[in-house]
Amino acid sequence: MSIQTEFEFTLPVGFVDREGNVHKQGTMRLATAMDEITPLNDMRVQANEAYLVIVLLARVITRLGSLPHINTSIIENLFAADLAYLQEFYRQINESGKTTRPVRCPHCNEVLEVDLANLGGS
Repeated sequence: MSIQTEFEFTLPVGFVDREGNVHKQGTMRLATAMDEITPLNDMRVQANEAYLVIVLLARVITRLGSLPHINTSIIENLFAADLAYLQEFYRQINESGKTTRPVRCPHCNEVLEVDLANLGGS
């Protein structure tokens, strides 16, 4: 049995770099206990608990478009829709180990599997 530790995603809006390039496709790995503990020592997190998500995402996102590396500055400059998407994606893969989530259709009441990795479109 193999364990999937990296998951691809597509941001709804995308990170816009200094040259105007949009980076939407990325990869996030499962978080370790150390990933969740280490940011608590970061002065930015100690000053503002809301910053925890920024440091945490910078640790677990392994690729975003053609960017050479991911850091807190990149995460800080994501659009709010992308940050919200990544927070939900992080929760989903770390709680269940998969990118799909059951969702109930409000019209027919049927339960469908929605793949969070593809919500951002192509």
